[in-house]
Amino acid sequence: MQQNTRTDLALERSQQVPEAPGIRISERGNAFRITEITVDSDADGAAIGRGRGHYLTLEYARAHADAPMLRAQAEELAAELRRFIPEGAVLAAGLGNADITPDALGPQTAGRILATRHLRRELRAQDPDTAFLRELRPVSVLANGVLGQTGIETAELIRALRETVQPACIIAVDALACASFSRLGCTVQISDAGISPGSGVQNTRTELSRRTLGVPVIAVGVPTVIDLHTVIRQAGGEPDLPDMMVTPRDIDRLTHHAARLLALGINLALHPQLTYEDAEAL
Repeated sequence: MQQNTRTDLALERSQQVPEAPGIRISERGNAFRITEITVDSDADGAAIGRGRGHYLTLEYARAHADAPMLRAQAEELAAELRRFIPEGAVLAAGLGNADITPDALGPQTAGRILATRHLRRELRAQDPDTAFLRELRPVSVLANGVLGQTGIETAELIRALRETVQPACIIAVDALACASFSRLGCTVQISDAGISPGSGVQNTRTELSRRTLGVPVIAVGVPTVIDLHTVIRQAGGEPDLPDMMVTPRDIDRLTHHAARLLALGINLALHPQLTYEDAEAL
């Protein structure tokens, strides 16, 4: 893989620099093929353009709409996410532009995440049918659009909300760029190192991380685009075309499925008392 290949996936970046010191790689998984990359320090991570932290890549062969496989993937995704989520309230932010399908993963996922912060106030009556809802973790959900739509940097808005919501951590969901067709729409990356929205398409916005927001930021994403120049290089050619990103023809289906999978995994991770059937129903 070319050193100048654009990708948000730590796995693809690590493949550019094999055996880099301070970077450890292990594999496991059942419903997914999971590769975990641990970067011991920012200095070590400089070799692959990533900071200190853990990066999990969960790969699957294709989007499974059938219930048994989707359930297995959602539950395994939830189990991996729980490792990163501390006790306490959570702010989930769906990053991206809902009007542009390859960038709509964040907003579509946010629309399926169960918001519960208000339930303790609204369900004060001792109604047996809603008692379990009062015990759910407080979760706030945001889908704010992009700078061009709002005039507000995502980091500015989340920083302001952090003061009000006071979450123990922030989960940021965003569409990613990758370097391999085989990973488009069927790869999930989880990281506790934060995220710089738009970095894979050279439209980097203010970083969302513990350093900038004061609480852990768990970045979750699925690649939906690939750099055209990367495609041409992989075919053995030299790019002499405009700089642009390309996306699969069935990106609407892939984005819909990925948003559903991520939301199921996030809901199950945040609320372990829910069953898969509960998460589907809610």
